[in-house]
Amino acid sequence: MKTFMQRKEDVDRKWYIIDANGLPLGRMATKAAHILRGKHKPTFTPHIDGGDFIIIVNADKVKLTGNKINNKMYYNHSGYPGGLRERNAKAMIEKYPVEMVERAIKGMLPKGRLGRQMYKKLFVYAGADHKHQAQMPSELSID
Repeated sequence: MKTFMQRKEDVDRKWYIIDANGLPLGRMATKAAHILRGKHKPTFTPHIDGGDFIIIVNADKVKLTGNKINNKMYYNHSGYPGGLRERNAKAMIEKYPVEMVERAIKGMLPKGRLGRQMYKKLFVYAGADHKHQAQMPSELSID
């Protein structure tokens, strides 16, 4: 019996929508990264982007457990001396909820060219509206 290796031409992609309202950030991010990678499919091949598309709505209503809202820090550096900018999770969820969710998911994807290709299949929206109704996404529940 030969080992099955999927080809990129044979990938069958679906669209899923996740409502992040009240969901813990980490649990939602792991589920989304799992689907973006394609690990939920029996045809999973590590070196092929065989994942599905993910739409996340209500990113501004995502939940953080414990005291992470005050203690969790996000860092950016401009590359210049003294260019470090740090914000806590409370500031991120108020001003940049989309970036907060995207960072959580992107950190769980592979690094390099394949991970960047998978990341392009992620669409995050702060509110309940999205522009992908034509793709008829199916609802994905996270337990």
